[in-house]
Amino acid sequence: MDFVVVDTEGKPELSELAIVDSRGQLIYEGFSSDYPHHNKNLPNLKSLKTLLSDFLTIVQGKTIVCHYAEHDIKILQSSFRRVGLLFPKLEFDCTCERAKSVWTQIESYSLEYLSKHLNLQVDKRYFVRDMAHAARYDAQFTYQLYRQVIIEQLKQKPNPFSGSRVDTPFQTHSDYFATYRQEYLTLESVLTDIKLDSNRQSKGAVVIGEPGTGKTHLMMRLAKERLFNNRLLFIRQPNHPKAVLYHIYSRILESLIQSVGSSTQLDYLIINSFHKILSFRVTSQKDQEIIKALEDKNLDALGAEGTGRKREYWQHIEKRISEWWVSHYSSGGFALSILKGIVKYCSYTDPRRKDIATRWLAANILSAEDAELVGLPNWGEDLSQEAFSLEAISVLAKLSILDEPLIIIFDQLEGLGLSHNREILLNFGEAIKEIFTHVPNSLIILNMFPDRWEHFQSSFDNSIIGRVSQFQIYLRQPEETELKAILQVKLQDVNVPLELLFTCDDLEDILGQMPIRAVLNRAADYYNYRIRQIPLPSVKENLHKLDSKEQLQQQLRIVEQQQQKLTEAFVKLVQAIQEPGSVDLTKLCQQLLPQVPKLELDSSNNITDYLTQKKAELEQKYCNIPIISDYDDIGKLKTIAEAINHLKPIRLTQYRLGKRVLPEHIVVETDNKNYVMGFLQIDPSTISFTSRITNFNELVSLHPHDRFGLFRDERLTEIKGKVGKERITQLNNSPNGKFKLFAKQDRIALDLAYQTIIDIQNRDLDVDLESALRIFITHDEWYHWLFSMFGFKKFFAQAA
Repeated sequence: MDFVVVDTEGKPELSELAIVDSRGQLIYEGFSSDYPHHNKNLPNLKSLKTLLSDFLTIVQGKTIVCHYAEHDIKILQSSFRRVGLLFPKLEFDCTCERAKSVWTQIESYSLEYLSKHLNLQVDKRYFVRDMAHAARYDAQFTYQLYRQVIIEQLKQKPNPFSGSRVDTPFQTHSDYFATYRQEYLTLESVLTDIKLDSNRQSKGAVVIGEPGTGKTHLMMRLAKERLFNNRLLFIRQPNHPKAVLYHIYSRILESLIQSVGSSTQLDYLIINSFHKILSFRVTSQKDQEIIKALEDKNLDALGAEGTGRKREYWQHIEKRISEWWVSHYSSGGFALSILKGIVKYCSYTDPRRKDIATRWLAANILSAEDAELVGLPNWGEDLSQEAFSLEAISVLAKLSILDEPLIIIFDQLEGLGLSHNREILLNFGEAIKEIFTHVPNSLIILNMFPDRWEHFQSSFDNSIIGRVSQFQIYLRQPEETELKAILQVKLQDVNVPLELLFTCDDLEDILGQMPIRAVLNRAADYYNYRIRQIPLPSVKENLHKLDSKEQLQQQLRIVEQQQQKLTEAFVKLVQAIQEPGSVDLTKLCQQLLPQVPKLELDSSNNITDYLTQKKAELEQKYCNIPIISDYDDIGKLKTIAEAINHLKPIRLTQYRLGKRVLPEHIVVETDNKNYVMGFLQIDPSTISFTSRITNFNELVSLHPHDRFGLFRDERLTEIKGKVGKERITQLNNSPNGKFKLFAKQDRIALDLAYQTIIDIQNRDLDVDLESALRIFITHDEWYHWLFSMFGFKKFFAQAA
């Protein structure tokens, strides 16, 4: 919102006029030569018509703020009539009316009373009655009153600068499009090149930037602008060396079932590609009816759930798709089965059936009941998930040739640079090479820190690096004017100008931070300081990056802030002595004894705020069942265990039982005993389930001094088979083993700990790893049996 503060004097026509801009600066003062009582030598003496013309030029397109705006409007209307001009349509705001809504029980709402009641100052001087009713004086105090009213009203609203971090491209945050505009256009041009390429070869781009420069934010913009045309697929860091391709495919599938308007990305991919396939050769009335439904994006027109009409239409679609695929590619491999599953997914409106079809597409073996419900044959237990995943990604990409290029984004990859993740890193490189070889029509983006990109270049040969880095996009710190524009965009929802909220010194400190995230975080600090009187935290996170001179400047700025507080408090003390009762002495005492910010910030508040927010997000998403796999959960557990090495060295291994297959597990070796944790998420009706838990039980008996825990997510298929139940009972009856359904609080604890570690590794959370882990281990609110890996006392006591 752009505004000016205006004060008029005169009756009934204008005698003097003053205008203050949104920064509080007097930008216009004029006196009417038509007013008989003005001295002819008065400066800025102008005709009434000239005054009004100047007024219109300045206020054009701005909100006009006045105190008792009704009075000023009457004077202006009378003055316009006097000179024969039509009074234009202008937007006014009234500080008197705003004050009445904020302070409901005070004696008066005059400018004088409010200025004294609120201890307002102009040029470090309080309101003096004898100087009132001069346009300049009243306009300047009206500006201060307006600022105070806005601050009071903002106390009821959330901090617009907090929560500015973008975790995934599917989130919605305010965006200033001029920032990285050229970089965004480069990505768009690559998409165009892929689409125009007759071979539809995939291309790679590396987006390189320091932590907090806005890499994921740029991906969010790409999603916002392109999601109705392109399919955007977001993949976080893989965490298990044996399942890198399956991890990538699972995250792709989760992205595809993200909603875009009333449908999902997968629905749009299929609608657009199926429409093209059917349009190549229209052979029947049925084809025409299906094409019409696809054009209208109204799949409901094909019939209601469970009706013969709907079943007939979708069987026809499946037949035509299969014919097209065989004529263009081949009938071998998993492709035709995958296409059948995609058709089934799109044919259902029932959420349960869609969920089952999604799990089938993720190569999960279904229960006989679920498989029958969706009409899909079960996968064999010997299915290679890695080979399947690569072919499934290829099928999706080949379908996208009939739609628009895929956008495949790899983000949060910093953990791959850790020494214990070396095998995952190398397998990830090979997976990327396979994707470029077998997956067409895709823009593959890697978001990376500069040092991690150097590490990647030293780890892989040109067969990988040359493909992923066809385009290298560097994100640099924007100029100050751009940073101010970003801050103003954040304020759009509260409709307040930046200059009204922050002082020049505030903005100097805010804009002096690096990178963009630090600028927004500092703005959030100042917002809390100005609006909620929360003391400014230290700038520890920046001090270690500054040279000695810059550090001294930062520290002097803190001292200056405190000196300003004490000066203001001293002036109020003098006023309190001169005018008893005019100053709130409790608040004054707080100002005289300010809390001086420490240069070493205790980060525990940052961690607990982060954990509280993330936990709420995980609880909200719990009912949306993700693609759950043994590999992914063990990978999360291993990541946590490796992090715990920062507190107490541990050794991670695995057990073997000849050539027999065990549940995915890790062994945590400590000085006293070993702790074995495994997951068994596969369908309980399969032979694999019973054989693996049988083998696990044998392992338990072979290692009587170890403690074993086997876990299964409670949201998965219930274990009903007699043999499966017997093996669980056997495990629970053993003196050193337990089977436990992973309940909601367990899942949230695992994911919360894992995400915290990943965010610290990716420098999305500005705390050290040891402090975060100690919060989990030492605070009852965040403690969970997961952290008793060195001795499962709490867990086994609960499980018993």
